[in-house]
Amino acid sequence: MLDIADELHRWVEQGRDFAVATVVAVSGSAPRQPGAALAVDADGTAIGSVSGGCVEGAVYELCQQALRDGEPVLERFGYSDEDAFAVGLTCGGIIDILVTPVRAGDPVRPVVASAVAAASRREPAAVARIVSGPAELMGGRALLVRPDGSYDGGFGAHPELDRTVAAEAGAFLDAGRTGTLEIGEQGSRCGAPLTVLVESSVPAPRMIVFGAIDFASALVRVGRFLGYHVTVCDARPVFATRARFPEADEIVVEWPHEYLERTDVDARTVLCVLTHDAKFDVPLLKLALRLPVAYVGAMGSRRTHLDRNRRLRDVGVTDLELARLRSPIGLDLGARTPEETALSIAAEIVAGRRGGSGVSLTGAHTPIHHDTPSAPAGRIGSVA
Repeated sequence: MLDIADELHRWVEQGRDFAVATVVAVSGSAPRQPGAALAVDADGTAIGSVSGGCVEGAVYELCQQALRDGEPVLERFGYSDEDAFAVGLTCGGIIDILVTPVRAGDPVRPVVASAVAAASRREPAAVARIVSGPAELMGGRALLVRPDGSYDGGFGAHPELDRTVAAEAGAFLDAGRTGTLEIGEQGSRCGAPLTVLVESSVPAPRMIVFGAIDFASALVRVGRFLGYHVTVCDARPVFATRARFPEADEIVVEWPHEYLERTDVDARTVLCVLTHDAKFDVPLLKLALRLPVAYVGAMGSRRTHLDRNRRLRDVGVTDLELARLRSPIGLDLGARTPEETALSIAAEIVAGRRGGSGVSLTGAHTPIHHDTPSAPAGRIGSVA
């Protein structure tokens, strides 16, 4: 739901009634992950997507039904063997979709309103809804959790259930994840089993590109396309300019290692070192390889790579730390141009984030979609 927060926030501000269909579980090959949503208002306007087109029509009708009846609906869609063009996922997967009416006076509306408002402001928040369990709990209520542990809303059942879900959702929020958890109806392992969907809204993950070269300009564009907040850092003011990097979110003129020492990074941050100059690379990589970031890659020829590794060992970088370094940076695509090289680097980042092998799918006999928990590059982390 939070992947369409900007549009939903406008609908709430305009006082529209709507129903939102959210992917809550995926099995096999499916185009969208938990948290993906489609919403339909009372006039029939639709935004978002739950399947990339496979079941949109049927889900649209479910949303209209939910608006009329005022009741949440949990529906499963899967592959149709008899007719691949019938309602079903022709890619062979199965998805479970929760459809929730959000109308004036519905208990869920204030929580949804607060959640989409926070997400539209790019503020961290998580919203939890029960997607499997007793009918009186499922879908019609929600709980909004903030980074400080405070929460609004609730499920109107056992107070301990609200407290436990808030704590669990807080852990999802810390990791920037969207997914489900299993819990007992009374907030522990006791009582009827419940499945809770937690959607996290977090600021965009960071990509920091060190080295204001022509390859960096292409990488900035690809990084923005993937949903990263992109910073370009270079110690040379003549190169690190807005004119050369108009699409960067931030341009920093500073020695790379000094900037990295003072800036905020987290487990979703990717660091791309394109300077291939020892005076910049060695102090920068010595620090970078000891930070809890998602990716550290460095550009250079194989000769540069070997010389850089020797220099890093000389300043105390261990073999275990060096094993984290992706160098030469990127996947082997035969890339030559800046744009091709940026694609190669981005492909390696995505493969690392999603658990992909980087090999051709043709004849590989590997899953197309991997189930490795990760944070989406964008407002929703998905582990969605």
